[in-house]
Amino acid sequence: MPQDHTERRVVVTAPPRRTGRASGYYRPRTEIDEQTTLGHTYVRSLMRTQLRAALTVFAILGLLVGPLPLLFAAMPGTGRLEWAVLGFGLYAPLVLLARWYVRRAERNERDFVRLVEDR
Repeated sequence: MPQDHTERRVVVTAPPRRTGRASGYYRPRTEIDEQTTLGHTYVRSLMRTQLRAALTVFAILGLLVGPLPLLFAAMPGTGRLEWAVLGFGLYAPLVLLARWYVRRAERNERDFVRLVEDR
């Protein structure tokens, strides 16, 4: 009886048995999509940083515009000065404040995306 030393190849077509995650495999995007506690924490962190930026802008705006009525009340008869301050004096700080806020919000979102996508 002759012996055949050639090896036979076997093709397995069944689905894999392990359906769970591989060890060390971590996807924050999946956590967010599945709305797990960890995903909720990620989103809450982004919302907290965006709220912090908005409250900072609101506080600066309040400190900038808030005292103006008191200042105008202390200096009666300066109608043109009031309009000049409101029309021209506040425009540049408001634009700078808005630019800072938009850049900060975009940076927060970029950092969040980098956190979610990198791992």
